[in-house]
Amino acid sequence: MHYHSLGQVPPKRHTQFRKPDGELYHEELFSTEGFSDLHSLLYHCNAPTQIVQVNEPYSVAPRTVHDKQLKHRSLLGFKIEPEDDYLKSRKPVLVNNDCKIILAAPRKSMTDYFFKNADADEVIFIHQGAGRLRTMYGNLPFDCGDYVVVPRGTTYQIEFDGPDNRLFIVESYGPITTPKRYRNSFGQLMEHSPFCERDFRKPIDLETHDERGDFLFYIKKQDIIYPYHYLNHPFDLIGWDGFVYPYAFSIHNFEPITGRVHLPPPIHQTFDGRNFVICSFVPRMYDYHPLAIPAPYNHSNIDSDEVLYYVDGDFMSRKHVERGMITLHPGGIPHGPHPGTVEKSIGAKETRELAVMVDTFRPLLMTEYAAGIEDPEYYQTWLP
Repeated sequence: MHYHSLGQVPPKRHTQFRKPDGELYHEELFSTEGFSDLHSLLYHCNAPTQIVQVNEPYSVAPRTVHDKQLKHRSLLGFKIEPEDDYLKSRKPVLVNNDCKIILAAPRKSMTDYFFKNADADEVIFIHQGAGRLRTMYGNLPFDCGDYVVVPRGTTYQIEFDGPDNRLFIVESYGPITTPKRYRNSFGQLMEHSPFCERDFRKPIDLETHDERGDFLFYIKKQDIIYPYHYLNHPFDLIGWDGFVYPYAFSIHNFEPITGRVHLPPPIHQTFDGRNFVICSFVPRMYDYHPLAIPAPYNHSNIDSDEVLYYVDGDFMSRKHVERGMITLHPGGIPHGPHPGTVEKSIGAKETRELAVMVDTFRPLLMTEYAAGIEDPEYYQTWLP
C-alpha cells in the first residue's frame, strides 16, 4: 500500500508530541519486517505495554491428515458448521509452512475480546455477510466480495451486521503485497494493472479510546493462543501515519484481462504471498479469436498446488459446482476441464463466474476438518 494518515501526528517523527495537559503521547513504530521494510508510526494516549494478567495459553495448531494418495480433491465448504464465536469458527482445512487456508462461519460479532494474529498476515474474503473491521487505525467497513487484508500483529475486532456470515481466510507467513509486475519503481500501480489505488479502501473514523480497565486480548503466536489482560484500551491512538495498515479491496473491482485466445491464470493474480499467490476469477468476456476455445486447456501442475474456492456463478470447465466448494489440484498430476465442457464452451461470449484461487508452490496438507467435508468421488469426475 501507499502512505496514509489519520488523526493528529507531530510535524517531525521521534520528537516530543504532547497532550493538552502536557504529558507525552506514546510513540510506537509498527513494522512486520523489522526496521528495513514498510512501517507505520502510532501515537498512543497510553503506553501499549501495560499487562495486567496473563492466562493459560492453549493450542490451535491444525491436526493434519497424512494421506499419501496423490489425487484431485473437493471440499464442500458450506458443510463447515457455524459457530457463535469468531475464533472458534476458524477451521483450517489446507495448510503448509507458508500459509493456511481457513473456512469460518461466525454468527456473532467480537464484543468482549480483541484478537491479534502475531503469526501471519490475514486475507479475509467475505463470501457472505457485511460489517466492519475495528482496529487502532480506524474502522474499515466491508461487504460481500471484499478482501480484507490485515497485517500481522494488528489488534482487531470484527462487527457483523447479521448472523449469516461465510469467510474464506488465508493466513500468510510472509507479507501480502500486490504483484510486483503491476508496480513501477516508486510503488505506483501501472496502467496495465487490473486495479488501481482508487480501488483500495483505507481505514476511516479513527476512534480514540483513552480508557483504563480490563481488556482481554487473544494473541496467536506459533499456533498458540495467549490470553492477555491489558490495562488500556487498544484503540487509543490520537493519530498515525505510514504504509502499514489494514485495507479492503472488492473482487468486483478487479478488471479482467482478456485476449483473442485463452490466457493463463497469472492474468487473474490479485495478491502476492511468500511462495503462493491469490487470484480473482470474475465475470469477463471470453476469447474472441474466431476459432477460440474459451475453456482452459489441460495443464500439468508440476510446481504448485492449485486451490479454487467457488464463490458464485457458472463455471464452464467444471460440472457439479456449488457455492463454497473448494477444489485442490495437487502438483505432480495434470488437470483440466471436465468431459464435454470444452465443446460446450465454444461460441460462448462471456462467463459470469466468481472464484478465488490460491496457488501454493509447496504442497498443502489436508486437516481433519477438510477430511470431514471431502467429496471422496471427485477425482473420478474426469471419467466419461
